Amino acid sequence: MSKVIVVGGGAAGMLAAIAAAEKGHKVVLLEQNEKLGKKIYITGKGRCNVTNACEVEKLFENVITNPKFLYSAIYGFDNSAIMTLLEEAGCPLKIERGERVFPISDHSSDVIAALQRILKKKQVEIRLHTKVKKLWIEEKHICGVVLGNGQKEAADAVVIATGGLSYPTTGATGDGYRMAQEVGHTVKECQPSLVPFETVEGWCRELQGLSLKNVDLTMYDGKKVVYQGFGEMLFTHFGVSGPLVLSASSFYGKCKKKEDVTLVLDLKPALSEEHLDKRVLRDFEEAQNKQFKNALNGLFPAKLVPVMIKLSGIEPEKKVNEITKEERKSLVHLTKHLTMQVSGTRDFNEAIITRGGIHVKEVNPSTMESKLVEGLYFAGEVLDLDALTGGFNLQIAWSTGYLAGSSI
Repeated sequence: MSKVIVVGGGAAGMLAAIAAAEKGHKVVLLEQNEKLGKKIYITGKGRCNVTNACEVEKLFENVITNPKFLYSAIYGFDNSAIMTLLEEAGCPLKIERGERVFPISDHSSDVIAALQRILKKKQVEIRLHTKVKKLWIEEKHICGVVLGNGQKEAADAVVIATGGLSYPTTGATGDGYRMAQEVGHTVKECQPSLVPFETVEGWCRELQGLSLKNVDLTMYDGKKVVYQGFGEMLFTHFGVSGPLVLSASSFYGKCKKKEDVTLVLDLKPALSEEHLDKRVLRDFEEAQNKQFKNALNGLFPAKLVPVMIKLSGIEPEKKVNEITKEERKSLVHLTKHLTMQVSGTRDFNEAIITRGGIHVKEVNPSTMESKLVEGLYFAGEVLDLDALTGGFNLQIAWSTGYLAGSSI
């Protein structure tokens, strides 16, 4: 019986340990935190968006970086596989809007408890509060790991599933990147992803706390459209956040001119500019004797009205029946093209995942084994893989973890 060490007790690490144990190996799971799955506890606002129940092909469409690398991993252990695994381990699941999958209880702790039951059943040895300092390698072959106390722990294979740099409070340190680099691997630049944007405009801060639903967001890199989506967003004290914005941030790293990145918001996507103009004209006719500042409550949320008045350039006290056709058309255009300039993203403390990581060209996509060191495997966020929100990043972790463990 060969011995396998899995470094990191998150989603990818637990699946790697389960899969390796299923193959009959003696498995030791090393986790530096006081418990397993610390990041899983906070995913999906504490509810754990386990995966997405879409067609398998659609999983790949939602992967932003290196989707082709994941073919073997996802086809080998897909969304239905993780759902079956958890439900059979006593964690019933439900499918919500956008085909997002959650535990019926809405408690992420139930997902972790189910995985721990499987680990126990498979006789995986779990060691908490155990830090790995570096990999123990001789002649391009893995021999084990060197622990934080300097002690060597021998193994026939090692899986690195240490996660990325997002949410440092969960113990994310980037140790996996460092260990990989020390043995010759290339690490692509790491950036926060699925992260809120900071904006130049002061009026965004005036709207702090305002949530907008059913809006359209387009992100431009100069004149080039790099993202377009429909959904929900939120104004904050530093700029913008919410599901739409987090998805847009996945493409920010690909923008060549960061100083020219703009977000254009369509507040009324269901109406063409022509139809919106007719709607505004109708509203104005009903309120023709009111001042402009008192005529927009049917069009925008109350908090947004003062900002739209200021940006329109129309005098707030002006009587509605005195507003010119050009001014009205300008207001309509503003409503369909509310523009913000991005000054940057928030940091890793607020990022859901890490963009960048271990270069996938140096990893065998059929096994997750290093092409540089025999017996060394990688899984999860430590790899240069990232996806949109909706359960897709956890699916990457489950799939790559399972493939790594089952390939040993």
